[in-house]
Amino acid sequence: MKKHVLAALLASAVVSGTAQAAAPARLKTAAAAAVDAQAKQVQVMVDQVFSFAEPGFQEVRTSAYLSDILEKNGFTVTRGVAGIPTAFTATWGSGGPLIALGSDIDNLLGVSQVPGIPNVKPMLDGAPGHGEGHNAGMPLVIAAAIAAKKVMEANKIPGRLMIWPGVAEELLATKAYYVRAGMFNGVDACIFTHVSSAFGTGYGDMGQNGMVSVEYTFRGKTAHAAGQPWEGHSALDGVEVMDNAWNFRREHLPVTQRSHYVITNGGGQPNIVPDKASVWYYFRDRTFGAVRTLYNTGNEIAEAAAKATGTTVTRQTLGYAAPNFGNKPLAEAAYANIKAVGMPRWSADDQAFAKAAQETNQRKVEPLASTVSPLGTPETRPRSLGGGSDDIGDIMWTVPTITIGFPSNIPNMIGHHVTSAMAMATPIAHKGAVAGAKALAMTVLDLMTTPKLVSDAKTYFTDVQLKTDRYDPVLTPEDKPAIWLNAKTMAEQRPAMEKFYYDPAKYDTYLEQLGVKYPTLTPQ
Repeated sequence: MKKHVLAALLASAVVSGTAQAAAPARLKTAAAAAVDAQAKQVQVMVDQVFSFAEPGFQEVRTSAYLSDILEKNGFTVTRGVAGIPTAFTATWGSGGPLIALGSDIDNLLGVSQVPGIPNVKPMLDGAPGHGEGHNAGMPLVIAAAIAAKKVMEANKIPGRLMIWPGVAEELLATKAYYVRAGMFNGVDACIFTHVSSAFGTGYGDMGQNGMVSVEYTFRGKTAHAAGQPWEGHSALDGVEVMDNAWNFRREHLPVTQRSHYVITNGGGQPNIVPDKASVWYYFRDRTFGAVRTLYNTGNEIAEAAAKATGTTVTRQTLGYAAPNFGNKPLAEAAYANIKAVGMPRWSADDQAFAKAAQETNQRKVEPLASTVSPLGTPETRPRSLGGGSDDIGDIMWTVPTITIGFPSNIPNMIGHHVTSAMAMATPIAHKGAVAGAKALAMTVLDLMTTPKLVSDAKTYFTDVQLKTDRYDPVLTPEDKPAIWLNAKTMAEQRPAMEKFYYDPAKYDTYLEQLGVKYPTLTPQ
């Protein structure tokens, strides 16, 4: 977007009252220009993180790469925060408010996908991949932080920034530990970003479920399964009785709950009665109390299953996520900036690739959006009957927080699936991240220059949000981050994955390195 057009839109927003507390238009125009100047670097970061393809707690290359960029740009980096090796904070500034900016960096197991082609084709069979698009969020945040820092330095604006990554979000396994470790003590407001096919934000109850992740381990006694089965007590029987009992119980649970499990250890071989077996559950529901009730019900059923099978059972909490609740003053300020920035200028090639991906995968055909989404409010949001979770909720119940969704993906793709990876190292992802970075940088300047916005956000947090509920995580002092998860997978797969790492010194884009012509419109 040209500077004079953006300046006019920003001035119009202030005059019309859509931004109740806004930085001067000239500062926002400068921030947008500073983001545009980083467009090439955004593309490189988005592509690089996509190529690393690291799942939760194993984001070793990703974390080092991103934190090094921040350090080289004048941020003070502290690594390994909250007892999590791939977590970090990057801070800069003095005086003024402290604003936290974050986005997730992990990906998903088993969704490796060649980007820029419209059909399912893994880069490496069975390997992890960015089947949600977390590779674009931190590049957006970094570009926005660098732009805001540049404007603040040039105009001697006091204030502090803290950049942080969401580690292992797909496991919903770290942000509650961030909060418990005090990472957000003293933070005045937090802005989170998440990939989407839309561009927008919202406030109030966001309609997502809270969740607790817990693994139950049953222990019994081995025996020859054919010769002396009466001497054994099968831990796998305990797991199966628990799973069957839970599935019968589902009929009598609230319609808003979501619960699912995988057997993580079913024993060794059929002719040995298993003396150890484990099952991993996610229990989700709409409120803190409902999540705790599900968790307690699961614990009771596990104990009953152990008694029924002559085994014992222990449990280990692997993660937690609070329900999401967005801050109204922050959302309104961010939305004014989102409208001023507007949607990226999609090319004919972008639209053609999106359509080809939708048609090839039998998804609803819908063009890349040309207008920003309406501001999400409790009045316009449909009644939630449950669904997914995001552990940004733990931070939302700690400091005033919002999520900005930015348009780096194709509409109507399947979440947690290879179709959601197809666009994530293409110009669609790059343009969406640049647009999101502009809105984020501009909102940071609003917070740094208008104390009323910060105070209004805090008032809404204390007088409205905390009036409806209170933060009540299902964590004990003994619970620790499950940093061992995915370690074995990456130890086995990383050597083969390394040959797919992006080399920006040799190739302009990751698609060029992979030999993918954009747009590729037919299956490859």
